[in-house]
Amino acid sequence: MPGGNLIDYEQITFCIMNWIKKVFKGCAHKSSEGHYHGHYAEDRQFYAPSGSGDAWREHENEEIDRAIALSLLEESQKGRRVKDDKSQLEDDEQLARAIQESLNFEPPPQYENVNTYQPMPVHFPTGYSRICAGCNTEIGCGRFLNCLSAFWHPDCFRCHACNLPISDYEFSMSGNYRFHKSCYKEQYHPKCDVCNHFISTNPAGLIEYRAHPFWMQKYCPSHEHDGTPRCCSCERMEPHDTGYVALNDGRKLCLECLDSAVMDTKQCQPLYLDIQEFYESLDMKVEQQVPLLLVERQALNDAREGEKNGHYHMPETRGLCLSEEQTVSTIRRRPRLGTGNRSMDMITEPYKLTRRCDVTAILILYGLPRLLTGSILAHEMMHAWMRLQGFRTLSQDVEEGICQVLAHMWLLTQFDSASDSNGAWTSSSSSSSRLKKGKRSQLERKLGEFFKHQIESDASPVYGDGFRAGHQAVYKYGLRNTLEHIRMTGRFPH
Repeated sequence: MPGGNLIDYEQITFCIMNWIKKVFKGCAHKSSEGHYHGHYAEDRQFYAPSGSGDAWREHENEEIDRAIALSLLEESQKGRRVKDDKSQLEDDEQLARAIQESLNFEPPPQYENVNTYQPMPVHFPTGYSRICAGCNTEIGCGRFLNCLSAFWHPDCFRCHACNLPISDYEFSMSGNYRFHKSCYKEQYHPKCDVCNHFISTNPAGLIEYRAHPFWMQKYCPSHEHDGTPRCCSCERMEPHDTGYVALNDGRKLCLECLDSAVMDTKQCQPLYLDIQEFYESLDMKVEQQVPLLLVERQALNDAREGEKNGHYHMPETRGLCLSEEQTVSTIRRRPRLGTGNRSMDMITEPYKLTRRCDVTAILILYGLPRLLTGSILAHEMMHAWMRLQGFRTLSQDVEEGICQVLAHMWLLTQFDSASDSNGAWTSSSSSSSRLKKGKRSQLERKLGEFFKHQIESDASPVYGDGFRAGHQAVYKYGLRNTLEHIRMTGRFPH
């Protein structure tokens, strides 16, 4: 306690003691005198009018001393209360400022549609303690964070990705996990599957990218116009760090599709026999021996120009059922891979088609995976079967639609998923044939699903709408009844 306060208390004590002595003294004097006169009323008559001057001054001094003592005591108590109140007020104000600093801040802009937060450092006054939400221990004096409705040691507030403390002004959240903004971007901001860069935002500030509807390959919109090649089979774009195989006719083939690609006419013959067995299982045997030839893109386009009739799937034709006599260039020996993943040393030879029946040959584009080659072959075989069976000239959507139905049916037989309800899809012979093929690899099954998806989702009015109408008719009435209705009316049954 300061020296000035000590003097005040000494003065207070002196005055009080002096006042008490005088009070007791006065009381003793009055008692003796009262006892002496023997009557209180008389005592009053004795004292009031007849007190001497010295006695009155002594009484007056007693009252003054008493008033001074009480005043000094009251001032001292008031000072101590003011000091205590001031100390408490300072602590309260310090606590209020700390809380206010932790609450009053501008919310940051959101990043990638995920909440972004700001950890705020807080200094609490001595005597206040909090529990860290990270290590569950008490937070002592010093700097710590108030964030996410909890308190943290700065070293306990860590990124879920890199496990380093988050000391930045802003951070990102995914679920209940905290991230540095850079770590969150690395994990969750979409990257282009072609160039492997972060996909940029458009002028509106939104992330804009393209995605394949089946493979879900994400890529920058610019790659649709910068010459990035696609696989001619699965349609996926070529990543910059993966080289596709360049075929002789300018097409590109991804390594997955190359794994089961059919590259020459000889290699395709076992598949041709499989398709013939499939048709025989449906009681639709092709009686004539129709030549099957694998050809390059240019030879297929030339043969298409030589046909008088027919409808062709744009933008690229991958199979033809020919009825005219002409000479085509077929692939006799498959190419080999050279430098830069380019095919080379492929041997072709001319093949003259003669008209012995209404079908002269079936041409298939080379270099496609086995399942895609088979579905194209099943499609063209249906054209051949209907011509050899004497079907009338059909509208394009009916003819191409029923051919797509047969291609789709053959794909189903390759994965033990074919339906035989109402005899619409397969017979027991095709089921036994299917069991002999063995299980497909996961990659080949995925490719088969994609080729089925292509048929089912085709948006063209001839191939797409035609398939969906034919598929519905076959599912409802069965394949044989549907074909008989087409033979008689030229239309699908409803």
